[in-house]
Amino acid sequence: MSATLLNVYQNTVLRHPLGAIFAVLALTLAMAFGLPNFKLDASADSLTLEHDDDLNYFREVVQRYGSDNFLIVTFSPKQGDLFDDQNLQLLSSLRDELSAIKGVESMLSLLDVPLLYSPKIGVADLKNELNTLLSPGVDRQLAREEFLNSPIYKNLILSADGQTTGMLATLELDQKYLDLVSARDALRFIKSKQDLSVEQQIELDRVSQEFLDYRTAKAAQSHQLVADVRDLMNGYRDRATIFLGGPDMITADMVDFIRSDLATFGIGILIFVIVTLAVIFRQLRWVVLPLSTCALCLIIILGFLSWIDWRLTVISSNFVALLLIITLALTMHLIVRYRELHRSQPDASQEQLVTATVTSMAKPCLYTVLTTMVAFLSLVVSNIRPVIDFGWMMTMGISLALVIAFIIIPAGMMLLGKGKNTGVTDNSASVTAIFSNFTERHGSWVILIALGLGALSVVGISRLEVENRFIDYFRSNTEIYQGMEIIDASLGGTTPMDIILQAPTFAEPEQSNAFDSEYSDNEYGDDEYSDDAFGDDAFASVEAETDDYGDDPFGDDAFGDDAFGTDTNSSDSNQLKDTYWFTSTGLADLAKLQAFIESLPEVGKVSSLVQIYDVASDLSGHKLNDFEIAFMRKSFGPEIYNQMVAPYLIEDIDEARIQLRAMETDGLLRRADLLEKIRDYAVNEVGIAPEDIRFTGLLVLYNNMLQSLYKSQILTLGAVFVGIMLMFLVLFRSAKISVIAIVPNFLAAGIVLGGMGLTGIPLDMMTITIAAITVGIGVDHAIHYITRFQREFSIDGDYVAAMHRAHASIGLALFYTAITIIVGFSILALSNFIPSIYFGLLTGLAMTAALLGSMTLLPKLILIAKPLGAGRTS
Repeated sequence: MSATLLNVYQNTVLRHPLGAIFAVLALTLAMAFGLPNFKLDASADSLTLEHDDDLNYFREVVQRYGSDNFLIVTFSPKQGDLFDDQNLQLLSSLRDELSAIKGVESMLSLLDVPLLYSPKIGVADLKNELNTLLSPGVDRQLAREEFLNSPIYKNLILSADGQTTGMLATLELDQKYLDLVSARDALRFIKSKQDLSVEQQIELDRVSQEFLDYRTAKAAQSHQLVADVRDLMNGYRDRATIFLGGPDMITADMVDFIRSDLATFGIGILIFVIVTLAVIFRQLRWVVLPLSTCALCLIIILGFLSWIDWRLTVISSNFVALLLIITLALTMHLIVRYRELHRSQPDASQEQLVTATVTSMAKPCLYTVLTTMVAFLSLVVSNIRPVIDFGWMMTMGISLALVIAFIIIPAGMMLLGKGKNTGVTDNSASVTAIFSNFTERHGSWVILIALGLGALSVVGISRLEVENRFIDYFRSNTEIYQGMEIIDASLGGTTPMDIILQAPTFAEPEQSNAFDSEYSDNEYGDDEYSDDAFGDDAFASVEAETDDYGDDPFGDDAFGDDAFGTDTNSSDSNQLKDTYWFTSTGLADLAKLQAFIESLPEVGKVSSLVQIYDVASDLSGHKLNDFEIAFMRKSFGPEIYNQMVAPYLIEDIDEARIQLRAMETDGLLRRADLLEKIRDYAVNEVGIAPEDIRFTGLLVLYNNMLQSLYKSQILTLGAVFVGIMLMFLVLFRSAKISVIAIVPNFLAAGIVLGGMGLTGIPLDMMTITIAAITVGIGVDHAIHYITRFQREFSIDGDYVAAMHRAHASIGLALFYTAITIIVGFSILALSNFIPSIYFGLLTGLAMTAALLGSMTLLPKLILIAKPLGAGRTS
């Protein structure tokens, strides 16, 4: 610290401590007024990339096909059979009440879907109003068999044991949300290509704020909708086992778990920290001053974020805990240094002691903060807005922590006076002496253990996976876990994904036997397409009657009763457009791809136009050719068309959609691998052109986010170390010392990431920041230890003696900080939210690795390399 800066500091803080504290309190009070506006954001935007073409495409698909947002309510009666009268009445009552909840657009259950096999109808009946389960005279046993075995309903609305059903609540499409985000993104795109005009920038600011406000209101509405559904379900739990699932439910529960952890475990961490500080220092002042500093720092930064409406997200929810760690570390270094000076210079005045404390700790603390900021600034290169925000939040928070710690702790010391001198100068019995003695006597073991851990880390890192399953975020005894488990096991999966297919560009679609010739080679089929459906005389009379539909080409009077009356058809025969996907060739492509997808263990229910074709073929008794497929299209009544055709076909652009749901409970789920397998089969086996297939849906967007996280964090970790290395060179002015300092940091990061790989903890949006955390903690230890070692070495030039003295001084600060944080954050192991548990455990591992590295490996490397000159070794 320069003489001028020190003079200003003494005059403003040390000689006017009360004024300095009041200034901080005034700032804190001003910022605190913003805290009521503090928000936690868990919207879809926080789980996707900021500039993701797939996100824009996803919104286009939603515009074309309608809302894909849904909730699933599972229902299993506690008494009797599901198809008993009282249970169906109970299910009907629940369905009706759910449909009345604000935000629910429609309900689909086994009570509502049309029955095609109970009893089996003819193709001509598809235009009529069809029976449902509650229609008079319906054979419920036949209906049960249809729900279990029909291509349309199998694995969709009834479990294999016939006792659990699922109701699908489609949520209303929010057109205003889509319009606002489209307007915002259009201006953002222009801005990425060129400078905006003044008017465009004003409009972007206006639209962005309007969107943010609307998204906040929408998030609250979604959360309330889930709460309303749960409240309604509670009234039925005495008579049925009921669970809730769906994307909005996952989001709502994640927010609730995070809020609960912030409140409950925040208090728990505070209590643990208080107890640990009291045990370590045994003086009230050394408990009050660190906690006051942490509290003031957190209130100021959170208040500031609230004032500017900068929200914490699922990803940045650990911001508070991380800032607490860093602030606490800064305060501990100042306190331990002051106590050390007080013991060695009992006759010095309080101002002299505090001044000496500040001047000796200013440089290492400043460089610790700067290097830690470099670690967290690596998050800014991410393409994910919440991750970018988290990086900037941590950068601002760390800077603030440095300023507040160097005001409150010294000013508090000046106000409280020198206090009691413990008089303890012998460190031989302390735990840090154990480390220094072990390093001196068993240094070769330190190196061997480090090399072994490094090798093990390499193995672990090679096993790291960039993946996660939402179900793994929750304990198995929570409702959300049990609900997702039932939905996956019995009702077709949880996470939605769409495969959008464009028709191939050729003039005339292939006709006739194309469906059989294409699909008969599919090893994933069940031989239902392997027979020659068009052989013999099955359709001998078709060609002779193409001008007059008086004769029935399907036989058995299937179309004998004017199946094409426009009064009952939702798809007017005069308005039907030619589409490749309603030809035998197009359906063959769809069927072959769908059969492959259904064979994948991580995939649940798959739906497309193939189901309605299969049903129509079964109802007519044979596979349909192109001529008959055209008649089938014209026979669809409104109910059939809306439920079985419209969700899978846009006729105007000749686009088909295959919908699937991934199994969150399947241990084989690897999103990137799943997408690649499907794409490879579609292109190389089915023959779909690469430009004619595209994936979309929540599964795709989340996978993009995971892959971006990996690239922006793990692959830039090397660049982070380069930046830190440059700072070490500036600080230590020695390449040899800088290399020595970086090695334990490499090892600590390797131990944490390798430990994750060996234990199967994936890299995802909650754990990806642990690399930056580990580097930040490790850098703190390295800078403080080497700075103190240099000072001790200058006394007598004895490397071993300097090591023991460094351990006895700064080593205690590092040890106290590590123990306080490890003990405090161990309480997170009690959370119901698995990412919070991981955060607590991984933070503890990072602290332990950094502590052991700075207490053993770092001093041993110094003893070996002798970077400060020849010196001597006692």
